[in-house]
Amino acid sequence: MATRDTPPRWDRKMQQRLARGEAAALGELYDRFASLVHGLAHRVLGDEQAADGITREVFVHVWEDPESYDPRQGPLRSWMAALTHRLAVRRLRATEAAALTDGGGAEELERKVRSASVAARADYIVTSMPAPLRAALERAYFQRRTYRQTAADLGITEDEARRRLRLGLQLLATAHDTGPSGTPPDHGGAG
Repeated sequence: MATRDTPPRWDRKMQQRLARGEAAALGELYDRFASLVHGLAHRVLGDEQAADGITREVFVHVWEDPESYDPRQGPLRSWMAALTHRLAVRRLRATEAAALTDGGGAEELERKVRSASVAARADYIVTSMPAPLRAALERAYFQRRTYRQTAADLGITEDEARRRLRLGLQLLATAHDTGPSGTPPDHGGAG
């Protein structure tokens, strides 16, 4: 499972190791981020084999062009998520475009791409948020607990439970915030 809050120093060192061609660095990167990459790709594509292919593409891209990541632009985790999203959406568009032959199909394709993009971004936001916020949201949403029950479950005050739920929901609301192209903001120079 991917480690949260990866320090920028680790990101820079990982990029340097990859640039030197250290195969062990690629293995370490894969161990840390493969579940994130595969999960995002699967969320966009809805297909296990296609997600496997995107996962391979992402790690091949990182191996062949580690300099495309710029640590000054943000965490490696965010860059890899953005790269995954971009490649998965590109694959979805190509697959759907080939399947759609009538003129009205383009709108349906864009709706599917937008929907998949928002869902993938929401998944990324939840997996990236601090554990206390995620725990509160999981209890309230998946276990259908009230804020009072969530507070009791987590051993926190009701005010703190409300604060965590409000902040978590505010973060999730940003899943609909996309750039002009309909994709999340870019982190680094991947593409």
